[in-house]
Amino acid sequence: MINGPSRRALFAGTLAGLALPAATPAGAEASARGNLPARPNILLILADDLGWGEIGSNGQRMIRTPNLDRLAAEGVQFKAAYAGAPLCAPSRCALLTGLHAGHSTVRENPEGGPQHALTDADLTFAELLRLSGYRTACIGKWGFGPEEPGQDSHPNARGFEEFFGYIGHAHAHQYFPKYLWHNGEKVQLDGTSYAPHLFRQRAVEFINADSEDPFLLYYASNLPHSPSVIPGDAGPYEDKPWSGPNRRHAAQVARLDTDVAALIRALRDSGRAKDTLVLFTSDNGPHREKGVTPWLFDSNGPFRADKRDVYEGGIRVPMIAWSPGLRPRVERQPVAFWDVLPTFGDLAGVPLPAHLDGRSFRGLLTGEGAPKHDHLVWNRPRKAQAIRRGRWKVVRLAPNIAGAGPDGRVELYDLLDDPGEQRDLAAARPALTQELVDRLDRSIGPDPRIPYGLRTELQGGQVVVTLHNGSSVPWRRVQLGLDGRRRTRAHTVERVDPGTAIAVGFPAPSGRITVRAAFEADGRSHVFRRAHTGGERPLTLRSAG
Repeated sequence: MINGPSRRALFAGTLAGLALPAATPAGAEASARGNLPARPNILLILADDLGWGEIGSNGQRMIRTPNLDRLAAEGVQFKAAYAGAPLCAPSRCALLTGLHAGHSTVRENPEGGPQHALTDADLTFAELLRLSGYRTACIGKWGFGPEEPGQDSHPNARGFEEFFGYIGHAHAHQYFPKYLWHNGEKVQLDGTSYAPHLFRQRAVEFINADSEDPFLLYYASNLPHSPSVIPGDAGPYEDKPWSGPNRRHAAQVARLDTDVAALIRALRDSGRAKDTLVLFTSDNGPHREKGVTPWLFDSNGPFRADKRDVYEGGIRVPMIAWSPGLRPRVERQPVAFWDVLPTFGDLAGVPLPAHLDGRSFRGLLTGEGAPKHDHLVWNRPRKAQAIRRGRWKVVRLAPNIAGAGPDGRVELYDLLDDPGEQRDLAAARPALTQELVDRLDRSIGPDPRIPYGLRTELQGGQVVVTLHNGSSVPWRRVQLGLDGRRRTRAHTVERVDPGTAIAVGFPAPSGRITVRAAFEADGRSHVFRRAHTGGERPLTLRSAG
């Protein structure tokens, strides 16, 4: 059983001495402004229910977020960043898989109807980067059940070598849990340890690990999700003339800010900051649960509504990209969660899977520009949908949802002139409204992806290795082999076309082996590796159909 410090001591520790260290003098870091390192480390920090307007760089004045504000001042601020959905599970699925909620496996939260778990068809950014040599970790809230080891939906099965945190939604509401998961095992706790503190400790350990491989760390905090629980009192907000839940919510946001500072400090202290891209964002708009009133803090900024709504307040989220080599700037081109997988793959130099909804925004990080989306789509089955194309946005409410009446309702907004979505123009622009509705309908359907990556399975006395080219370009001079106590002779083919695969059987060696695939694509050499032990379940990627 793990014992932790007192609640008051924990909270006091988060507010004292954890500000970001002073910036490196102009020269060492500033000389590379505008550049990103090749195959950078990637630290993705995901807040839980943090509103667009709850950080100082987006106008927050009642809650102090000095560390996030400094990251924004030194990095790239995305003013039109969008979550994958207005609530947790489908938003995180879009983030992980590069598909919007009109195509993805998970399109609803558990309480909203049947929720599909992630499957072996779901190629995540972790699996993509792990194939290419990254060490990977998910620390914090996973959010996809079932809460059991050995499932296809478990983070270890979806590309994360290291997992520490909550598997399911309901468990993540317990800030002082009786247990957490470490990979496939429960770690028993005594109920006095504040989970965000444990997550921060484990993340710093991962950053500091002695390894020459680049890393991907997905730090999925459960702050500031309800209930508004903190260790001790609300610190500098304890004497504010607000309700208890609002004071504690403000303290949660402040705690999140100091957690970010601790991770950046670990990057600097370990010498890894110069080789790392940090991306900070939130999974959806602000909540109003268990006594928290987001309008007190203007948590959604100038936008309408909040969590669970497809209006801007529910899906517009803060996003900051920081690396010592980036030139500080504000980016107003829309980006969405389903752009994260192709961006990470682009940064890592991995051939991108075909038929994704997302596209890389690497050029927006460096200021070189990136292709614009024709449209963006949000889908809450049986509740609400939305589509944005340029300045125009359609919101479609299902029958009897939010006063829509028995026939539902379709609304049209001009986000350029009316970002708060107060003037419905559907009656004045019927042709445009119908055009966007038709495009919305065409954007919702089955998973369009094709199998990608390596699959291994035991068949008799052989290890059968299958390489699926799920990209849009041919893979040439392909070599498949096994690395173990002794390297097997590689099997070579000249070409594997998009949408096809090559399968080769090798005599099964004893002990742990590594499956290896070397090939060329787009004029670059690539090597994929995947560990395999004789007792593991087959690693399979197939279309969800």
